[in-house]
Amino acid sequence: MSLMPVSEALQRLLASAAGHAAQPGRTLALTEALGQVLAEPVRSAMDVPPWDNSAMDGYALASADLPQALAEGLQVSQRITAGVAPAPLLPGSCARIFTGAPMPAGADMVQMQENVELLPDGRVRLLQAAAAGDNVRRRAQDIAVGDVLLAAGTRLRAQDLGVVASVGINQAAVRTPLRVAVVSTGDELVEPGQPLNPGQIYNSNRFTLIGLLQGLGQTVVDAGILPDDLTATRERLQQLAEQADVIITSGGVSVGEADCLGQALREAGEVELWKLAIKPGKPFTLGHYAGVPVLGLPGNPAATLVTFLLLVRPYLLARLGAVDVAAPVYRLPAGFAWLRAGGREEYLRAHVDNGVVMLSGNQSSGVLSTASRASGLLRVPAGRTFEAGEQVEFLPFSGLLG
Repeated sequence: MSLMPVSEALQRLLASAAGHAAQPGRTLALTEALGQVLAEPVRSAMDVPPWDNSAMDGYALASADLPQALAEGLQVSQRITAGVAPAPLLPGSCARIFTGAPMPAGADMVQMQENVELLPDGRVRLLQAAAAGDNVRRRAQDIAVGDVLLAAGTRLRAQDLGVVASVGINQAAVRTPLRVAVVSTGDELVEPGQPLNPGQIYNSNRFTLIGLLQGLGQTVVDAGILPDDLTATRERLQQLAEQADVIITSGGVSVGEADCLGQALREAGEVELWKLAIKPGKPFTLGHYAGVPVLGLPGNPAATLVTFLLLVRPYLLARLGAVDVAAPVYRLPAGFAWLRAGGREEYLRAHVDNGVVMLSGNQSSGVLSTASRASGLLRVPAGRTFEAGEQVEFLPFSGLLG
């Protein structure tokens, strides 16, 4: 059986996600909406700014009074601070004005305070000429009534929340999070805090996956450890299919005698993906059990992390209706040579040092500490080599985590 390219697997996952009904919407306060996916577009019912205002601390005046302002100066007729409604500007005068304060009717320019001279009798003389519109932020310069601020499917960032708040809206209609069950498989697994017997290891994947899901704002169903027993596997899958929208497992999806999860899914006859041309992470599986999607991740910790970030994350976001699910990719020079062309697309744990991409240590799929030292993944296409200084593709964790 040939290995499926990562790009094809991702397209199949996204197509599978599109086949599910959209998550229902709910209304959240903006303070609770960070990272959520908009269920409806956000439109503005006001202009921002709502009136012309000063971009500087200085003096507001009319173009008609500019010659007098340069020659002999103008009397200051009012003082305008932010939050104060000004009176119309008296002809032949100027107004002391501060940044963000509304422009008075009749004024069409602001000269910054550094470019004026205060005369002994209280007049203000301009040391430099100004033009109509100088240092004035026009009404609706940022947002106009009726503008769509954010489209449905936008995943809300902090700056998006600020934009919504700027038009007086204090809540958002967002998609309800998915209920995602997390299962770790294997008789060798022990939870941290318990003593280890010979041949046993601590269950790190449970914590990695729960943390990743929490970063995405999903509701986690923590299903603990599943032993290598086919009957127990069938029973646990049936239980979780009644509780969750998606089941994520780590380990147990290969074809070994103890890999009961893969056997249970194949018995159910609903395995859509299996064995990808990716390193680490080849045994990644997409199947269904009782109609609920099961995303089977490899058991090796680094492979669990990589396949979640590249495949599970976009799948879950697509299930929520997110428009942009792609991972950001940057092209940077490599700080080392890669002379061993592999048969699979490879993702190396790496970091950026002085503008070049460097390996973060041991790249074995069983080594997770390398990922903790890394700041992203370096993508090496199948069959590719490169020399130090060549451009490579770098996917920063900042765009993949959460």
